[in-house]
Amino acid sequence: MLENLVREVPLFKSLEKKQRFIEVMGALSLRLVSLARAAEMMDMEKEKFLNILDNYGYEFSFLDQDDIEVERETH
Repeated sequence: MLENLVREVPLFKSLEKKQRFIEVMGALSLRLVSLARAAEMMDMEKEKFLNILDNYGYEFSFLDQDDIEVERETH
């Protein structure tokens, strides 16, 4: 079932890139990564990645200072 979901992601041609996009969006929505880190993980500029999220109506919350410190410690 997840494989079918991955195939439905229209933005990318390769299954690997589609899967990565779903994983990155999950990490972003769980506040595990910042927008900048999510864009980096997708090999995109932050503005381009944000534009993709905006076009899909994807809403997320920016990290607060405590979350940023946790992210710094893990990278």
